[in-house]
Amino acid sequence: MAEVVDLCHNSGKSIREISRDLDLTESSVRRWLRQAEIDSGVRPGLTSDEREELTRLRRENRVLREERDILKRATAFFAKETR
Repeated sequence: MAEVVDLCHNSGKSIREISRDLDLTESSVRRWLRQAEIDSGVRPGLTSDEREELTRLRRENRVLREERDILKRATAFFAKETR
């Protein structure tokens, strides 16, 4: 991705030409350019690092919810056993 972004900035070729030359879709190259602008602070939005952290935190949150639900079911099960 970084190489393609550098190529777009330094080659003097259009995004269409670069996409065609590298057998990529224009939308992918444009998305990479947009993300590079966000990462460099030129454009507002979530940086790549922030996106990775958000993904990791969402995954961790999902696991914690599953573990909590299992503990709730286990508590209910053992509460019935002791009656």
